[in-house]
Amino acid sequence: MTLLRTQLGNTLRGHRLRQRRTLRDVSGRARVSLGYLSEVERGQKEASSELLASICDALDLELADLLAEVSTSLREGARPAAVRPLATTAEPAAAEPAAQEPAAAEPALALVGADGSRTAARRGGAVSLAA
Repeated sequence: MTLLRTQLGNTLRGHRLRQRRTLRDVSGRARVSLGYLSEVERGQKEASSELLASICDALDLELADLLAEVSTSLREGARPAAVRPLATTAEPAAAEPAAQEPAAAEPALALVGADGSRTAARRGGAVSLAA
């Protein structure tokens, strides 16, 4: 089971890194010490609601959105995804892998051999299109 403070920290760190912001920058805007912010991000300190609101303001993030994201992650039991910083104009964005659709139980259309088998096409037999 993931602790709330761990997921909060991981999510905050993810937002900060995607914005390519440093701990120093965010801690200065949030008016919290760099060390304390680092401990919050690592899930070692429980952040008060006031502190979370201040960090969210520094990240231009709504506190409600942060809490919703954390709630969803905890509900799904998901571990945080690897954080990829935003691409800059100097670095082209890496191609995202194509989303894979779940395999259907039966295809909508299939190649069917004269004998009714679906492997006839591989053997060079006659095929017809069946729906």
